[in-house]
Amino acid sequence: MSTTTSASGRIAALLDENSFVEIGAKVTARSTDFTMKQAKTPSDGVVTGYGVINGNLVYVYAQDASVLGGSIGEMHAKKIANLYDLAVKTGAPIIGLIDSAGLRLEESCDALNAFGEIYAAQANASGVIPQITAIFGSCGGGLALIPTLTDFTFMEEKNAKLFVNSPNAIEGNTVEKCNTASAQFQSEEAGTVDVVADEATIFAQIRELICMIPSNCDTDTSFIECEDDLNRACEGIENAVADSSIAISMIADDNAFFEVKAAYAKDMVTGFIKLNGATVGVVANRTAIYDEEGKEVEKFDNVLSAKGCEKAADFVNFCDAFEIPVLTLTNVAGFKACKCAEKKLAKAAAKLTYVFANATVPTVNVIIGKAFGTTYSIMNSKALGADMTFAWDNAQIGMMDAKLAAKIICDGQGADAIDACAKEYDALQNSVDAAAARGYVDTIIAPADTRKYLIGAFDMLYTKAVDTVAKKHGTVL
Repeated sequence: MSTTTSASGRIAALLDENSFVEIGAKVTARSTDFTMKQAKTPSDGVVTGYGVINGNLVYVYAQDASVLGGSIGEMHAKKIANLYDLAVKTGAPIIGLIDSAGLRLEESCDALNAFGEIYAAQANASGVIPQITAIFGSCGGGLALIPTLTDFTFMEEKNAKLFVNSPNAIEGNTVEKCNTASAQFQSEEAGTVDVVADEATIFAQIRELICMIPSNCDTDTSFIECEDDLNRACEGIENAVADSSIAISMIADDNAFFEVKAAYAKDMVTGFIKLNGATVGVVANRTAIYDEEGKEVEKFDNVLSAKGCEKAADFVNFCDAFEIPVLTLTNVAGFKACKCAEKKLAKAAAKLTYVFANATVPTVNVIIGKAFGTTYSIMNSKALGADMTFAWDNAQIGMMDAKLAAKIICDGQGADAIDACAKEYDALQNSVDAAAARGYVDTIIAPADTRKYLIGAFDMLYTKAVDTVAKKHGTVL
């Protein structure tokens, strides 16, 4: 199902009924160069204003492709920049609905300066208010930076285009060969898009997201009364170790999980849930995807990949900026080993390590499977600052798989000696009891009790406050 493609129609479809108040409706272009003197530019190609989503104040701008292709010129940009100024002052999210031919050539340097004004407004608002963009038409060249400077990006599945260089402008490529501007490429390969869907679904998803996240970095209006049983047992959750998205849904209030970047780096799951009515950001390792019938449709190695680390790091960074507590479900045994991964893996893993170590929000880790080697340390371990660490009673924590360790320790010895060593290594070094004895795990829990323990932990950590070292900012990006 598709909604109307007009800018005003899209705003009406997004916001609560009759709540939109337009700002700057009479603004038009000032330039008179070339044919601009004769051209009519109502609202200068962008409708701006404010309204509410389920009672939450939001600011919205929607580009109008019927006016000079929705291109960005001087006054067009000033309207968006002014809207950002209002959003920051009032502490409310801003949502951009993108459908534009890009830079307005007739305005030359004024248009270039206009792009810069929008970029500056976005940079200033980053970490202060949530920024969301949805792409419905073209978003190319310098305009492609606008959605990537925001926190969440949605993209219409058929007609939307996102690119810096058009597919045909890339040497050796054509649209038919690889459509690098498509929603599929941008979500699955580039990782710049969080949700791909039709227009109606995008508006519904944005509304859901707005109700999940705080309005700004100081005020959290997203809390709701929880009607789900706080002590509800998560029966059978141990069967969802491989597909952690299912485990997350089982833990969440009313089993509701808003996943972001679901199509990118599928070995890592990120998204939002409610626990006792409060929003929690979740990061989890994944080794398989099951369909609705419980059949395995995709499988991944039990490792950290560069893309997975980057995806998780960006998500945790957002949560920390907006005081959203973070939960991790850990099940990882090593790093991805291939030439391609090696190009970025160390830097990506360092970035993930940094954001966990640097986070000041409440952080809780649940070890649900394997937690081996350095990858265990990276995934929100006690050493990095996790406030509470739980482990399922069947979890494994240690340096490496016991069989592999035994082969190293008993090098040159027979199979019986290796098997005996592996059994002893498992008991002494890889057991969850051994980790708990050293204080690396706070509580060993039955998988079915995960929900109630997490609710208790986050409630206890609600008033957490951290004094950080005085500095301008860190340097790990």
